[in-house]
Amino acid sequence: MKLSIEPETSHLLVRVSDFLTEQGVEAYLVGGFLRDVLLGRDTADIDIALAADALEVAPRLAGAIGGKFVPLDKVNRVGRVIVADKEAPRPRSRWELDFSSFEDGIEHDLSRRDFTVDAMAVDLKQLGKAEVQLIDPADGLSDLHRGVIRAMSETTFNSDAARLLRAVRLAGELTFGIDGGTGALIQRHHHLVAGVAGERIREELLRLLAIPGSGQTLAYLDELGLLTAVIPELEPARGVTQPREHFWNVFDHSLMTVAAVDFILHQGAWEYASDKVRASAPWSAELSHHFDLEVSSGSTRRSLLKLAALLHDVAKPQTKAADEKGRWRFLGHAAEGALAAAGILERLRFSGKEIKLVETVVRHHLRPGQMSQGDLPSRRAIYRYFRDSGDAGIDTLFLSLADHLATRGPNLSLSGWREHTRQVEYVLREHFQKQSVAGPPRLVNGYDLIESFGLSPGPEVGEILETVREAQAAGEVTTRDEALSYVRDRLLTKAVS
Repeated sequence: MKLSIEPETSHLLVRVSDFLTEQGVEAYLVGGFLRDVLLGRDTADIDIALAADALEVAPRLAGAIGGKFVPLDKVNRVGRVIVADKEAPRPRSRWELDFSSFEDGIEHDLSRRDFTVDAMAVDLKQLGKAEVQLIDPADGLSDLHRGVIRAMSETTFNSDAARLLRAVRLAGELTFGIDGGTGALIQRHHHLVAGVAGERIREELLRLLAIPGSGQTLAYLDELGLLTAVIPELEPARGVTQPREHFWNVFDHSLMTVAAVDFILHQGAWEYASDKVRASAPWSAELSHHFDLEVSSGSTRRSLLKLAALLHDVAKPQTKAADEKGRWRFLGHAAEGALAAAGILERLRFSGKEIKLVETVVRHHLRPGQMSQGDLPSRRAIYRYFRDSGDAGIDTLFLSLADHLATRGPNLSLSGWREHTRQVEYVLREHFQKQSVAGPPRLVNGYDLIESFGLSPGPEVGEILETVREAQAAGEVTTRDEALSYVRDRLLTKAVS
């Protein structure tokens, strides 16, 4: 068998192999790296199994090749070496080499792995040869060719319940199916995922949300019983009916909103609308860059918007009530949902920055539709919106678009949709082209008000400054003198009343 490894990575692996051979350490390429090489996928994450203590060998290797050693698992003796290969002809930014330890032979080590496509190995010393011998005791290569994720054994998920999520995530990343027996095994053991550490669930969930078409992947996760095992707060939404403009119940609407986010962010199709519908929504290189921005390690604005979409109506079940006309309302669900979303993400060990972004988007997801009544929003309304939503303002606008699609579904009105996209595009244009609307420079400060009008320091000064900034955003004042005159008139009016 031939292995096609890119030259820079091959160069690095030869150096690693030479060092380990000098040390008399038996080493094998294994896991995801070998799987991806066999699939022709580029990867900088390299898995190497050692017939030695990885936590003793890897630090010495890091010193020899100019890398940095990071211990990962002291109990199972797993370590990582992070390296930028400056000797390579065209150096990449960096590689991550994960070293694991085994004692009873490589085939025994492979038998303990999760899925057959990850249970193959190649002796590291064979790199550079025209042909290498693939060690494949579970016939993972056949599953790779068939595009199937198959568990290694009946105890695969008992050994590590995080594999329940990994099976679905891996299938999504590779566009594979899950073997029927493995799917049944997941359904039988889905409850075990509740015992997985929050950090590991966060990692799998973020990687799953990074996949194009992740709305469908989440729906499959639910079919297997995993979604509400991970986020039980979603279960009460199942089957909860909504007003007649909603095509789906609350639970299904939440999943559909994730799929709609993929659609409007140009990462997936929407079966209920054509590309012409997407073309009427705002999009640009600047917006694409915005959603690609990293928020914390492993998360981007794109993936966190999908998470906010999943959770945006999480509080609807407990806020559902009929008004005097018998129409169902969900008063306060955005504010309560924001608190619930924050609690969920804290439990799953998301970072403070991630929690704040998702919480803010959920809290304000109704605001874009409230900025105007049929006409374009005023500059004052746009100012107030970005003042309150902060750096989550753009994300919230796009959630409002996805929410619109997932509300109407196949009953989408093109005229209503175009009016919505026209308003969002206008708000974005004001935000990008006229930053003075979102955050105008201050014309006066608290000291000016105290000196000019004899005010005492306190909340009143802050309130007056905020009204000046609103007037400035609305174009009513543009200079310092106009701002002071505006304050003088306001104080006189207040004194008279």
